[in-house]
Amino acid sequence: MYRKILVAYDGSEGARKALAASLELARLHGAEVTALAVQEKLPRFAATIDEVQEEKDYADAYYGKLLEEARAQAREAGVELNTLLRAGHAAQTIVQVAREGGFDLVLVGHTGLSGVWAAFLGTTAEKVSRHAPCSVLIVR
Repeated sequence: MYRKILVAYDGSEGARKALAASLELARLHGAEVTALAVQEKLPRFAATIDEVQEEKDYADAYYGKLLEEARAQAREAGVELNTLLRAGHAAQTIVQVAREGGFDLVLVGHTGLSGVWAAFLGTTAEKVSRHAPCSVLIVR
């Protein structure tokens, strides 16, 4: 049924549940699964170029560690996991990657790292479910 699965992964509890569900679906359907981490918070105004690069290096290391933990979980489940790290707005980037990659299912956690603002602006999961070019599974 599903051949290409994309899971949004930010390390939150919701994302961890979505990753676990994606690995189970991949195992059951023999599907390819990719974990996507999105860097959102690079400084908009920095005093120097070095400051921007320092923040980017820190974010790359942080998300690299998260994605390595996801790969380890996948290995334990007997599933090969592809990983992607992109910069941008989370919902827009997830939808764009789903479209460009020809994914037929996107998994997102019900809640992520966005906190209080999600109550006012809508969660990433809600935005992805409205705009994704394929089925979306919101995992609780």
